[in-house]
This record gives sequence, C-alpha cells and structure tokens, in this order.
Amino acid sequence: MLVLGAIVVVVTLLAEVWTDVLWFKQLGYTQVFRTRLVWQLLLFLFGGGLVAAAVAASLVFAYRKRPLYAPITMQQSGTERYRESIEPLRRLLSVAIPAGLGLFAGSAALAEWRTVLLFFNRQSFGTTDPQFGRDIGFYVFQLPFWEFLLGMVTAALVMSLIAASVTHYLYGGIRLSGRGAKVTPVARAHVGLLLAAVLVAQGASYWLARYTLLLEDNERITGATYTGIRAVLPTRTALAIIALLIAVLFVYAAFRGAWRLPALGVVLMLMSALVLGGLYPAAVEQFQVRPSALTLEPQYLQRGIESTRSAYGLDGVEHQGYRPESAGKAGALQEEAQTAASIRLIDPALVSPAFKQLQRIKQYYSFADSLDVDRYDIDGERRDTVIAVRELNIDGLPADQQTWVNLHTVYTHGYGVVAAYGNQREPDGSPKFFQKGIPTEGDLGEYEPRIYFGESLTQFSVVGAEEGSDPKELDYPADDEAGTGTVQNTFSGNGGPSIGNPINRLLYAIKFRDQNILLTDSINSKSQILYDRTPRDRVQKVAPFLTLDGDPYPAVVDGRVKWIVDAFTTSDRYPYSQLMPLGDATQDSLSATTTSVATVRGEVNYIRNSVKAVVDAYDGSVDLYAWDEDDPVLKAWKSALPGVIKPMSEVSGPLMEHLRYPEDLFKVQRDIMARYHVSDARVFYQASDFWKVPNDPNDDNNNKQPPFYLTLRMPGQKAASFSLTTDLIPAGARGSSAEILTGFLAVDGDAGAEAGKRVDTYGTLRLLELPEGQRVAGPGQARNDFDADPVARETLALLERGNSNVLFGNLLTLPIADGMLYVQPVYV
Repeated sequence: MLVLGAIVVVVTLLAEVWTDVLWFKQLGYTQVFRTRLVWQLLLFLFGGGLVAAAVAASLVFAYRKRPLYAPITMQQSGTERYRESIEPLRRLLSVAIPAGLGLFAGSAALAEWRTVLLFFNRQSFGTTDPQFGRDIGFYVFQLPFWEFLLGMVTAALVMSLIAASVTHYLYGGIRLSGRGAKVTPVARAHVGLLLAAVLVAQGASYWLARYTLLLEDNERITGATYTGIRAVLPTRTALAIIALLIAVLFVYAAFRGAWRLPALGVVLMLMSALVLGGLYPAAVEQFQVRPSALTLEPQYLQRGIESTRSAYGLDGVEHQGYRPESAGKAGALQEEAQTAASIRLIDPALVSPAFKQLQRIKQYYSFADSLDVDRYDIDGERRDTVIAVRELNIDGLPADQQTWVNLHTVYTHGYGVVAAYGNQREPDGSPKFFQKGIPTEGDLGEYEPRIYFGESLTQFSVVGAEEGSDPKELDYPADDEAGTGTVQNTFSGNGGPSIGNPINRLLYAIKFRDQNILLTDSINSKSQILYDRTPRDRVQKVAPFLTLDGDPYPAVVDGRVKWIVDAFTTSDRYPYSQLMPLGDATQDSLSATTTSVATVRGEVNYIRNSVKAVVDAYDGSVDLYAWDEDDPVLKAWKSALPGVIKPMSEVSGPLMEHLRYPEDLFKVQRDIMARYHVSDARVFYQASDFWKVPNDPNDDNNNKQPPFYLTLRMPGQKAASFSLTTDLIPAGARGSSAEILTGFLAVDGDAGAEAGKRVDTYGTLRLLELPEGQRVAGPGQARNDFDADPVARETLALLERGNSNVLFGNLLTLPIADGMLYVQPVYV
C-alpha cells in the first residue's frame, strides 16, 4: 500500500508539472515557468543539502569518534540500553534523520526563489537611507537575501549541534555524572566548535538587525526614532561584538577544555540582551523621550514623512488651498458646462440588475455585480461610459441540463459587451445603451464578441474541432417560432494546450481528477482545453512576482475584447516608509459587498504601478507592458526574465486610450495621504491634523467610501480630465453629523491616445486642502442634508409608495464653480 500510495503521489505530481509545461508553452511564457522551477529546485537542493549534510556529518563524525571504552556508571548502564535498542536501526536513522530535516529545510528554502532572483539581479534606487547612507536597493534586494542565507546556515548549525550532542551522549563522549573527565577531547572539540559557529551566526544576526531597525513598525512611524537610534542601535552593535568574542572563547575551550569562561560569556550575553536590549531602551523611552518628545523625535519623524511620500509616489502631489463659497452663484453651473454635462448619473455598483434585466437575454448569461467605468469616442466626443461583459453563467442552466458535455463542451463562452452612457438615461429611467444585444450592435463597430476568458469562467472547457465537422458549441440564442433556436460555433483560436493525443488526455484527466476527459467522444485531434480562465488568474500565473489590482476591467480594442489588469511591484523593505496592510487600504463598501472586486492581500511600504497586463477575452493571450520603466524593482525582474515584459513603446494607441490610473493604488495612496499630507514633523507628532476616508453614507456596515472615476476639471486645470477622486475628513470625526470636508484628492487618470507614450499629466495627484475654520459638509452630512430637505423628502416618499424600493447611488463630490457640489443619483 505504501508503494502504491507513493506511485500515486509521484504520478499526480508529474501530471501537475507537465500540464504546467504545456500551459506555459502554449501561452508563450515558458521562460517564467523554467526560471521559477530551476531556481526552486536549486534552492531546495541548497537548503535541503546544507541541513542534511551538516546533520549527517555530525552524526557520522560523533559515532566514529566515540570512545571505545567508557567507565561503567549508572548513567552509562542506562544509555547502554538505548544504544542497544537503536543499534539495529542506526544506519537507517543516520540516513532518515538528515533526509527528513533536509526535506523540511529544502521546502522552506524553495519558497524564497523571488528573494534570490532579486538579489542576483539587484538594481540601484539612486537614493540612500538617512541613517547608514546605504542605497535603498540594499534593503530591498540584498538584506532579505542575507537574512535568508543566515537563517539557513543557523538552522544547519543548530540541528548539527543537537545531533552531535545527542550522539556523543549516547555513545559516552559526554557524561553527566561519574568520576574523571566527563567529555572526551573529540566531543569537546566537536561541540565547542559548533557552539562557536552558532555564536558567530548569532553575531551576524545582531549585525543585520542594525539595518532592519529602519524597517520596524513603531507607534507613529515605520523606522527607528530617537530610542531606536540612540539606545537600540548601539545595543545591537554591542551584542554582535559580544557574540563574536564569546565565539572565540568557545574555540579556545574546544581545544583547552576551559569551559567556565565561555559559559560565563553566554550568561553575560543573555544578561546583556535583557538589560541592553530591553530594559535600557525602555528606560530611555520612558525617562528621556516621553518628557521631551517634541524636541527629540521630530528629526526622525521627518525621515518617515519624506521616505513614505517617496515610497508611495506621493512626493510630487500638488497641494492647493481651496476655500469653497458657502452659497452658489447664479449661473455657476453654466460656466462649468464641461464638468456639469459629464457628471456620471449611472452608478456601476448599482446598475447591474438593470443590465441583467434588459440585456442578459438568456439565464445562462449574466453580468458582474459591479460594472466598470471607461471612456469611448462616440460621435467624435469623448464620453464616460459604464461597460460590462455578457459572461457565461452555468448556474443559470436548469439542473437537468448541467451534464458533463454541456458544462465542458457546449456552454463554453459568453457573448459581447454591453455599454451605456454614464451621464444619460432613457425616459423611463433605464440606462441608455450605445452597445447592446445579441448579435451585438452599436457604436463600437465590429469586434470579436465571444468571451472564452472572463471573470466568471472558473471551470475548464474543451473546444476546437476538426475541419469540416459540425460546430457543437452554443454561440448565442437565435429567434425561431419556439423561441429555442441557437447558433453554434467552433473555437478557432489558440487558447489552450492540445488534448488531441491520449497522453495529454490522461495527464489532464489526472490533473482535474475527471475520468470523462478520457471517456468522452467530444474530444478530437484538434481539441484544446481552456483553464485558468479568469484574467487575474492568468496574469498571476505568468507573473507571480506582481501584485494585482482587485478589479480587472474590459475594453474593446482593435476589434477584440481585452481585459486590462493593473499590476504592481511592491516591497515591505523601504527604510522609514510606513507599512500598510493592502487588505485594510483596499477594503471599502464596494469590495465588501461584491464578488466582482477581489481584496488585495499583503503588507507593503513601497508600491509602483509598474506593469499593465492585457488578457484577450477570446484566446486568453497575455501581454505584459512596462508602465513605470524607472522602477528599480521592475528593472530587476526584467533582468531576471528578459523579454517577458514588453516596453511601453509597444502599447498601441487604441489600447493607450483605455489605460487608466489603478483604483487599488489610489486607495493605498489616499490612506497614506490622510496622515502624510502633514509636512511639519511637530504637527505630525501631535496628530492634530490627521484625516481619514469617510464611511460610505449608503453602507450600513461603516465601510469606507470607494473612490470614483469621473470626468471633472480641478481648480487650476484648463480642461476637464478623466480622474479618480476621494473625499477626506478629520480623523477624529464620529458620525455623519461631525463630518466636515477637510481634503479632496484627485488624480489624472487619462493616459492619452498616443501609441507607446502616455501624456505627461497622467498620474498627477492634486490635493485640495480646505481651511480648518470653514465647515464644509462631508459626504455623510451632505446625505443628511438631502434627507432633511423638504422637497427631496417629499419626492422620495412618492417614489417609495407601493412596492417600490429607493436606492441611493454613488455620492459624487465635485469642486465646481468655486464651491463643492454633491450629486447623488436615486434609483427606484
């Protein structure tokens, strides 16, 4: 049974690996798979081999150098019984123990393949840290590698020390009682040298910890403050020196047998770690820093302010004082006709039910819960639009039609996009579509409407047929007398690995644990298998070194539907930059209530939107375009994986028109900006001017208000631009009645339309800072004002009569006509 189980495990593993080979080869990213696999294998061999060799060497050496004769004592008579019991298994254990420990160590080491690749392809940031003067690249690329290497060496030494001590004890090299020498010279030298090596490793760890001090999270900032620099830093330096000195004593003791001095040294180091590493910094903090914090801390807080702004791309924010007028001027909106006319009335988070009701056509189609905002040229005018992909919804099929053949070979794809004007509606209140229907028709022109890769496509499909055979895939419903007609189709692209031969069919039957792949007659010599079909899954698989935005969005580009996925290079190793949990920053009322938006995980203190990933909705092809070509982390990955990421110059003009500023990046930046708009370190320490993102007035669970895409003209701008915006209120505000607007942050999100080059204004962040004494209503208070308005209240009461429900859309804030305008659509 054990042999059979081992065979099953090996075959399954081989099937997984080989199907990955086929998948990456078909997609053209074999280099990514090969590089990752080779480095993981090398690291597994290195980590596992290092630990296994060290433990095995200690076991063998200690056994071979065991004393041939040992005094008979009560202790030795007891260990004799242990020796006799393990002697039949000694050879097996001498192999199994190192192998087992090596397996665990190798498994831990292979997970660090990104760390090692970045180290060998490291780049310079061109900026140094304010304490040691080292390039930021040392912390991002080198320090993690040295910590990993030191961790593996320390693990090998500790396990080797344990193996040596136990073996010497069992075979009489070390005795705890009895007369005469209790440790043989060989055992003394063996254990003593290993102890010295462990202490050298510990000293190196203390030395590296001097640098990680700049990365540790503190009460107010990430990075060392006065106590860290004046107390903790010298302590770690002293402990490193002490550890090395004691290591020398152990080397001396290993050959001379004078154990008392190194033993006292260990006690001294432990006491030093307790006193110098714990009590001394605590005393400095309590008795020196706290009484004089405004004098001692500002220079270190200033480091945090400057480093955080740089690491999050906020050092170029345009700050502007803004004093909105309390009463609007007559005709003010007419003067702002461009902004007023483009105010988005259609809320992409609420309008999905209307899209489903009017454009789903059949129950086996559906739209995402939350739709997307984009821009299209309609009749020569750039228009904000709400767009959605009509995707396949298998759950919409009746239960008796959910057969294996239907699920995997007939219902294989969705069909077309549906798009509506963002600022218009039909007379009955429904969205005004400019692209709709099956077959698809509208202002977007001809394009490939079949959606084989999309956000809801989570199961595999078998597609493709031999030339001349009848099509079997359902393409779209067609009108007939019974209303049940359909048009069939055959996939003609190159979207997945071939399963036209028996070996590949067997491999995929094992991978998906589905015997029907072997038994079905729906597979032919031209069949392909499509899987990993969601845009985020495909991009994450070909670029596992990138962090992805939670909301891919579709665009019709060059006659194809393309999924655009914003991708980020990140690090948590930027000295003095504030650590930020991505999940906390990107969570808002939208991501908390829909499955269409994924929550990004991890903790970072450096982020760049370095890559724009594009997935073809028909054939699943993936293109990665460099977007921030100056980013050192991206440069490192381009060096490690040459040719995988295309230069920005290859971005076509039609694709450039649909690239926008990433929503998740903006969410992170607004959370950082809520505190780090403060430039004075003393004010920062007092935390008297910190802001926060307001809660969504429409959300009962107190989730943050999401940012909104809309076209507006910020004060000082010559023309309106497609932007991403957010409100900011005082951090101490509790409840909507206490909300006043203190800041309004917007970023220019339009990349332009020129092939290979984005416009200079893209990514420009503008912060309007409202005066402290002026109480401008925040979004929560604005919503209260709406509810309290007699005309609005009466109108809403009329709308709610009967069985009608009233829903409030996104509450938009616009700095317009020297004031602040709130707009909120209402849906019935």
